[in-house]
Formats: sequence, structure tokens, C-alpha cells
Amino acid sequence: MCISIISMCLKIKPINSGNAKVKEAMSHMTRIYKIAVVGAGHNAEGHLKAMNGLREQLQPVAVADIRLDRAELLSAAFGATAYTDYREMVMKEKPDIVVITLPHHLHREAAVFCAEAGCHVLLEKPMALSALECSAIMEAVRRSGVRLMVGHTQHFLAENLLAKKLIEDEAQQLGQLVMMNDTRHTTYYTAQRPAWFLDKQRSGGGILFNLGSHSVDRIMWLGQAKIVKVRASISHHGPAGDVEGSGVVFLENERGVPSTIVQSGYGGVPRNELELVFTKAMVKVAPGQGVWISRNGAYEQIPVSRAEDPFVLQFRELLASIEEEREPECSMNYSRDVIAVLEGIYRSYELNSEVAVAAGGE
Repeated sequence: MCISIISMCLKIKPINSGNAKVKEAMSHMTRIYKIAVVGAGHNAEGHLKAMNGLREQLQPVAVADIRLDRAELLSAAFGATAYTDYREMVMKEKPDIVVITLPHHLHREAAVFCAEAGCHVLLEKPMALSALECSAIMEAVRRSGVRLMVGHTQHFLAENLLAKKLIEDEAQQLGQLVMMNDTRHTTYYTAQRPAWFLDKQRSGGGILFNLGSHSVDRIMWLGQAKIVKVRASISHHGPAGDVEGSGVVFLENERGVPSTIVQSGYGGVPRNELELVFTKAMVKVAPGQGVWISRNGAYEQIPVSRAEDPFVLQFRELLASIEEEREPECSMNYSRDVIAVLEGIYRSYELNSEVAVAAGGE
């Protein structure tokens, strides 16, 4: 069956590069938000580049990093001021929004400080090291009346957006969801990876905490249900650090649908894909590569319209949530649930048994 026939059968409509309601909210926006960035690494540069596409809504004013040379390099490129202390930056510049791109163990402290200073926050994933730390962030945000969004970029990738639309719009043609299998193989131990990633106390864990948060997120998001049980097997064969380099995880969501996460950071053939098995069809999603569907036969690729930069779409969603006074996509509750699953994975490995995921991250 050719691709065009499959598309006609499923009545797949082209996806937009962002929710229509979000775009409408942006079109009525009259103010410009001052924005500052904490941390001057690779992700910080991506956020600042995205701001260039939203100049009518966002004005970068400052970048803070403990290494002044890195802060100066980024701030000079984007017309901002460099700081070595993010607290000083926030108090002097009084930004409306702060983007936090720090090592994981610093997320709670920075997010709480910025929220209590009255700043809206875009916080890189994972939200924090533990569900308890997430709860502390949530309390500060709610007390201060600001908005916080966690940067789960899976929600803004073109392939995932198409898969999400397909699952929601074509449920009858796909049938009942019966399982999901997420695979991620990469070279995790590289010279370019900062040392803190391989230190469990600072990172929270290895490949399953860092990249596994993406896998847990897309299983929850595309599966449209919370995960309630996990069973994990983990290995520690990396050349450095005290974090795991691979893992196999069995998960079950609140609807009883099972999933697996298989990840290895020891090299080999790179893979990054999620396969969803339904009673009438199968869907495979590979970010950056494509979306495929099978209806009792070989996979056929579905054309994917290129969405905008995920960082741009994140900012649009955050701004819309501020303007509309609502919770953003990748909300605090949702992001804490992701952390609760990750904690369950490590607890399962330590106990060598299946464990229940703590409800509400408690």
C-alpha cells in the first residue's frame, strides 16, 4: 500500500507548527517580556537563538554562569549583560522570565529563588533530583503566583506532534493500544559530556535519568496515562563515574498498558524510537527521522511537516500560559510524575523487584 493511500485511509491532516490557540494568544500579546538565562552551556545557546525568532515578545537581557568567559561570549552574541551570580542578575535586571539550564542538582535552589523573586520560569528537564525537590519548587511557584514550565522538548518535536495527532484523531482506525516499546542507544560516555553528568549526586543518575526522562515522558504523553508500576534491570560498565550506562525497564500505566524502555550508552548503532502497538495497526516514531504506520504489513512512512524549533514552540506555550493565566504544557504536576517514575526505576533496581510508582510524587 503506498503512502498516499495510507494517508487517505487515516485522513491524516497536516500538523501546524504550534497549537492554534497558542498562536492566537501570541497575536494579541502587546507587551515584551524581559528574559534572562541561568547557565551558559549548549542548551542556553539554543534558547537564546530561539528568542531571536520571538523578538516581538521576548527581550534577552542577561546571562549568568559561574564562568564569566562563557557568560560574556553568549551575552555579547545576543546583546545581553553577563553575570557570574544568577541571584545578582535577577535582583538587578528584574527579568519577567528566567530560563534555568543548570546541572540537575541545582534546579531546586535556582527555581525556588527565581519564583520567589517573582519571575516566571522555564526549567530544563528533568525538573529536579527527586519528587520531594519537585514539590518544594511547586510550593514556591504557587506562593509567588508565577508560571513554571519544564522543558520536556518531546512535546514539541515534529514527529511526536504528528504521532500525537494521529493517536488522538484516528483512534478507531488504530484500535486499542496494547503496548509501547521505547529504544534509545547512543554513545553516552563522550569527552564532550560534562563530568557532573557521571556523578550521581549531581546528576541524579546516568542514561536512564538523563535520556530516560525523555522516554518516560513520551510514553506517558503519547500513551495518555500515568505510569503506576516499574521493574528495572540496570548495568554499570561505564569507563568513568558512578552512574548506570544501560538499563531495561518494564512499565505499566494506570490503564494496564505495558511498556518497555531499553537504553544503552556504550556505543554501537544509534537508535531513538518509540513503537506503539495497537490492535489494528502499529506506529513507529523516530525524532528527526520520521513516523511510520503498519496495517497488517510492512511499515510505510507518513510525510512529516517540519515544525518550528522546539525551543521556539516552548516559549510560545509558556507565554500563552502566562497571558491566559493557566498551567502550561509540561506542567509542574506532570513533570513531577516523570521524576516519580525515574525514582521508581532506581528503587526497583535496588530492591530487585517490581515497585509501585508513588502517587502524586509523594
